Amino acid sequence: MIKLGREETYNQENDLAARAFVDCYGIPEDPATGSANGCLAGYLVKYKYFGVDPIDIRVEQGCEVGRPSLLFLRADEKNGVIDVSVGGKVVLVARGELL
Repeated sequence: MIKLGREETYNQENDLAARAFVDCYGIPEDPATGSANGCLAGYLVKYKYFGVDPIDIRVEQGCEVGRPSLLFLRADEKNGVIDVSVGGKVVLVARGELL
């Protein structure tokens, strides 16, 4: 589930604040979810959430769990096909090895 709100951003430069809850995988809240934000971008374009197409927006996520993240979403619809790009910077928080 992803929740969003235009009026709820911590930083006025950002367009949306999003939260992703993935309890079924043992993740109470994900601080930066590229896959969920990609789907969100497609939804925003399809239903013209901002009244325009294409979109080029900034989405903040993770502030509530002390891991603020910023994702950049671009999406455009042409001939019924929605092209989506999600970007941002990452910080390594863990490393593992498959045995």
